[in-house]
Amino acid sequence: MRQIVLDTETTGLDPQHGHRIVEIGCVEIQNRKLTGSHYQVYLNPEREVDEAAFEVHGLSAEFLSDKRRFHQIEQEFIDFIRGAELIIHNAPFDVGFIDHELKLTQSDNMNLNGFCTILDSLVLAREKHPGQRNSLDALCKRYEVDNTQRTLHGALLDAEILADVYLTMTSGQPGLFLNEGRNEAKNIQDKHRKPDPNRTPIIVQSATQDELREHRERLDDINKRSGDVCLWLQLEGEN
Repeated sequence: MRQIVLDTETTGLDPQHGHRIVEIGCVEIQNRKLTGSHYQVYLNPEREVDEAAFEVHGLSAEFLSDKRRFHQIEQEFIDFIRGAELIIHNAPFDVGFIDHELKLTQSDNMNLNGFCTILDSLVLAREKHPGQRNSLDALCKRYEVDNTQRTLHGALLDAEILADVYLTMTSGQPGLFLNEGRNEAKNIQDKHRKPDPNRTPIIVQSATQDELREHRERLDDINKRSGDVCLWLQLEGEN
């Protein structure tokens, strides 16, 4: 099975606000082994880079000014990933940007789903470690993957790190952290306290599933672009 671990860096958070991709990094896995084959390219976004994004990846508009545009690398990029399963951490973010770039070129390549399948490693990590932090840095710590070179985000470097994390996370070997807090959580769950029937009822307006999903996606975007320092997610992971 051929898999491609993919990551992007961008000028900001939302392509619908005119933000563009500035780097694409891909690492190839064949039958669960790194092949050494990779694809990496810097792109001229033809716009300024948001200050917050620059602090994350360090790629300035000046540095990118002489790089190729997306439409100039579109076909070579598609040829590299075509037919593979893409492994992406927080896939909606990267897929949204790539699909937006594909639409801007007005070519026959409308979206990634047309020539690849997509596996979101963040969703996989949440299934394996519910209630814990599952950022790339947190997973590196959990699975003892060396990420000391990651002073700034870079698409190729992050793809290489994610490849190591994914292969370790899906190896089937029991980890030290898989049962972390599970017994304590079960004990708490087994204890049901009955409220006072005479107390004034509290009206709780619950968020809809769409609202919860949008909230989670927004937090994930903020966390990725801020270098995994989203306070809300940090507090959530500690609970």
